[in-house]
Amino acid sequence: MKEESKKLIGRGLVDLIDEHRVDDVLEGEVVTEIKLEEIKPNPYQPRRVFDTEKISELAQSIKEHGVFQPIIVKKIKDGYLIVSGERRYRAVKLVGLSTIPAIVRPYEEQKVAEIALVENLQREDLTPLEEAEAYLNIMNHLKLTQGELADKIGKSRSHITNMLGLLNLPSEVQDYLLVNKLSMGHARALSKLSDHDKIVKLARKVIKEGLSVRSIEVLTQKEEKTKAINRVKKESIFKDEISAIYEKHQLKVEVKNHKVIIEASDEEKIREILKKIND
Repeated sequence: MKEESKKLIGRGLVDLIDEHRVDDVLEGEVVTEIKLEEIKPNPYQPRRVFDTEKISELAQSIKEHGVFQPIIVKKIKDGYLIVSGERRYRAVKLVGLSTIPAIVRPYEEQKVAEIALVENLQREDLTPLEEAEAYLNIMNHLKLTQGELADKIGKSRSHITNMLGLLNLPSEVQDYLLVNKLSMGHARALSKLSDHDKIVKLARKVIKEGLSVRSIEVLTQKEEKTKAINRVKKESIFKDEISAIYEKHQLKVEVKNHKVIIEASDEEKIREILKKIND
């Protein structure tokens, strides 16, 4: 990682990187040859696509010189879990070897998740969707809020929010982003919409007409503003109708965020309201 990039990522991630230099062989550790059939990929691995050309190059190097650096694994019930070194593992499989040198460490599950995220963020070649999935994965497993994750890895809260928004895009639009037909800026703007059909139509329009990110931002802002106005109008209509029904019973009615809130002075009034609703 470039020095300039290191300065930008914040202390949170730098501290995690320093803590998780997992490939360093520690004094007293034993390297063991483990059968590939006993090894399982890391479930926290955010990378969905591995560069086959780079894996092939690594496989050729291993074929000629062997595996210089052991992978790091964690013992699990039915074998071993990769903590670090999945590229080496894939390259060894490609060569056709039956075993791979490994170091077994007793990492807790939380550490395994952190290491997978940090190592991939260091490489800076995750796709936007892979990065988003990594954030969601670690938030779910470590029970972190967006703010807590942002602090932990040294990113802004808005960055985390924008990345997670990509996961709500329709699969067709995610595919456009994956193959670079849509830019990250376009995808981020489209993720502000909730109507999947409109998102897909706009995405196709961007690709066909070459619309700028700014033009999409303006369109989505107008769409959301219109949606908010219509919602307020509907709530106003519902409030008038419901208020008319309950006015004769001297009840206070409020309609807010698609919820009807009715205030009753005593238990008897509540029973009366429930009876009328059920009727």
